[in-house]
Amino acid sequence: MKVSIRPLVFFSLCLSCLTLSLAISDYYNAIFSFGDSFSDTGNFVIMESPVLPNIPKFPPPYARCSNGRLVIDFMAEYFGMPLLPPSQSISKNFTQGANFAVIGATALPLEYFHKNQIYEIPPINSSLPVQLEWFDDLKQYVCNSTQECRDFFRRSLFIIGEFGGNDYSFTMKSGRTIDQVKGMVPTVVDAIMSAVEKLINDGARRVLVPGNLPSGCIPIMLTIYQSSNKDDYDPRTGCLKNLNSLSLYHNAVLRIAIEKMNKKYPEARVIYGDYYGPVIQYARTPELFGFTNGALMVCCGGGGPYNYNASASCGLPGAIQCTEPNSHVSWDGIHLTEAAYHYIANGWMKGPYAFPPLISVMEE
Repeated sequence: MKVSIRPLVFFSLCLSCLTLSLAISDYYNAIFSFGDSFSDTGNFVIMESPVLPNIPKFPPPYARCSNGRLVIDFMAEYFGMPLLPPSQSISKNFTQGANFAVIGATALPLEYFHKNQIYEIPPINSSLPVQLEWFDDLKQYVCNSTQECRDFFRRSLFIIGEFGGNDYSFTMKSGRTIDQVKGMVPTVVDAIMSAVEKLINDGARRVLVPGNLPSGCIPIMLTIYQSSNKDDYDPRTGCLKNLNSLSLYHNAVLRIAIEKMNKKYPEARVIYGDYYGPVIQYARTPELFGFTNGALMVCCGGGGPYNYNASASCGLPGAIQCTEPNSHVSWDGIHLTEAAYHYIANGWMKGPYAFPPLISVMEE
């Protein structure tokens, strides 16, 4: 008889998360998150609804690119905080943090793409430099002086990213080759680390910087860049090797930059959050994590070899949602399911998906 281990694993995770939340609920006073669609909790919908009235309203929690919670949501829960409000919300209650992430955001400013004749760009200007401007504007709601802000941010957790995935995908859609896109990586990483340094100078002492996911395992990329050459695919995962090499290069450059930043600012700790490792593990052994429908098959989609169809993508007519989303890794062909995010969040907190894990950093 085949026995599913998934309920036991999930129950164990829930118990460990509950215990963790009770133990460290007073450690941070706030969380501030910057990023793109992997962490947007409503900014895109708030900003774009007047322009795009038919934008899909994702299942609860509201306006997330998943069937449920994202990594940032689990992080807030671990620290005993409410889910982070989007920075563009009307309430302006940001005493426990805010989320500046926006779907489609890039690390580089839009001027970079215009200057380099890259025309596949997001519909609104929400790049990392813009999000940092929003952060500066938001300070008035949480502190009254430079020193008060520094003291407040010293007890806050900052999460920057992931960033870079959109920079590279927009550039490739504009006709650039993988090698040309790899030439952008140092510039993208510099933009990310400039943001880290700015926040440290503002008082931040704990900054988590996630790397890129393996883009060659993302169904939309597998669909757009499908190849008739079997050698282009990793036989262990079914992912495109050249796209994954771009992600690996980005992550390697980022980790070197993080090491340099930690040496420059020994009073702070910059932590690398690994998205690549867990998603590759999902692709290699999905059943080990309870993903009985695999890592590459989309839950909410409209057909095709990976159930991703741009003309019938999730939320549009023709797309159908699967009955068991959390048996999939991929929610909509781009983003992950709640279950996939849950494992990653737990790995960032306790290991092995963060360097060092957040728990060990809190003990320093």
